[in-house]
Amino acid sequence: MERTPPIDAKAFNAFEAEGWERRVDAYDGFFTPITGRLFGPLLDAVGVVPGTRLLDVATGPGHLPARAAERGAVPVGVDVADAMVTRARELYPTLEFHRGDAEELPFADAEFDAVTANFLLPHLARPERAMAELVRVLAPGGRLALATWDVPSRARLFGFFLEAFSEVGAAPPSDLPAGPDVFRFADDAAFTDLLATAGLRDVEVSPIDFNYEAATFDEYWQALQEGTVRMSSLLHGQSKETRLRIRDALKQKLNEHRAPTDTITLPVAVKLAAGRKLS
Repeated sequence: MERTPPIDAKAFNAFEAEGWERRVDAYDGFFTPITGRLFGPLLDAVGVVPGTRLLDVATGPGHLPARAAERGAVPVGVDVADAMVTRARELYPTLEFHRGDAEELPFADAEFDAVTANFLLPHLARPERAMAELVRVLAPGGRLALATWDVPSRARLFGFFLEAFSEVGAAPPSDLPAGPDVFRFADDAAFTDLLATAGLRDVEVSPIDFNYEAATFDEYWQALQEGTVRMSSLLHGQSKETRLRIRDALKQKLNEHRAPTDTITLPVAVKLAAGRKLS
């Protein structure tokens, strides 16, 4: 049986933080229209109303706090990458953004009425430690909501790529830090337990499914190379020949999802979990 390499949390977290410093444009251009589909459901799940003090963790370019502000909330965004915080401040100069680590948030206990985190979990070496922090800054009675990817067989946005990668016999580069399972919390029981163990009650997990239309295959391929951290590192760690083989295998997989206009339908599947802090 193949053994899973141990995770060096410090090395993995540094790898993630550094990686996002160089991917703001590519991420925002391709993935925000996808991850942005969760803004409304997340804000609904935490019950945002005028005056709600909201913290958005892993805020990226700051779009979710901006949506919260439109509802009358008083939002604050935090992200581990300076480049993301800089972009958020440029886009939304009237809102408050900070650079901060989800495992050690720069805020006081019970400072917020609601906390959101959109696709934070796949980028954490120690999700339980981060969850404890998210709950710490949440006021009693406040709600917390998180979104994460469903399994690759449903979240085809990444499933197509991972299958093509495996089919050509590619392997992760040796210098890629071992990280946790990206899809660990696609399991409802694991997701529920994560929130409940952190002290939340009335936890509910809901599936959210939709299709995203990529304009062309090349747009999708470019986004995989430049708009992610772990996926792009898998690609850039291959030889040019292997990358071309992965590209060809992926393109072949997507032929059945290509429209006459060359747009590509990418099925997206997400799990959203929410709970309330009682004390």
